[in-house]
Amino acid sequence: MTGATDARDRPDPLDDDLGWMLGIVFRGYVRAADHALVDFPGGPRGYQVLTAAIKGPPRNQGAIAEELGIDRTVLTYVIDDLERPGFVARRADPADRRSRLVDVTDAGRTAWEQRRLTLRQLESHLLAALTPAESATLRGLLQQVACSTQAVDPLRDLCEVVAQVKPDPAPPAPGGSAASAPTRRTPATRARRHG
Repeated sequence: MTGATDARDRPDPLDDDLGWMLGIVFRGYVRAADHALVDFPGGPRGYQVLTAAIKGPPRNQGAIAEELGIDRTVLTYVIDDLERPGFVARRADPADRRSRLVDVTDAGRTAWEQRRLTLRQLESHLLAALTPAESATLRGLLQQVACSTQAVDPLRDLCEVVAQVKPDPAPPAPGGSAASAPTRRTPATRARRHG
């Protein structure tokens, strides 16, 4: 009986696993957002693109694609979806006639504001376990981490990220040859593996 009691008293290893925590929250958010945006042009991705377009002066599709991490070809289709109901309009960039700027229309701003209110209510539901102050703190911390992650963009070279967090290999045992010791890959050797 003692073994069973001890097992219940020990914390679950998943309880402090960042991937597990982010996954649970992300799945809950995605399910709710998919439901709230089921009839929105382009769905959740269309909403994100509209959000990016609203944030500042009109930008070209390439800049929006880079900010959101969306393939440019996919983004073209999403903007097509937003353009059909008149949420956005494309126009030639005066600085580069080959480039198209994405302008948000009044109809697009109205649709965005309505859905933003719905999503805020869903977010409040997901964060109901927190006080308003805790919720604000969490949002601030997540924003800080998200912006930092986006700036570094670790998905460009996962080998580099793993090398940064992986502990150095143990030194060779006394009497062992240096040739048998594990070696750490350099950026050049990693580039050869990927190239």
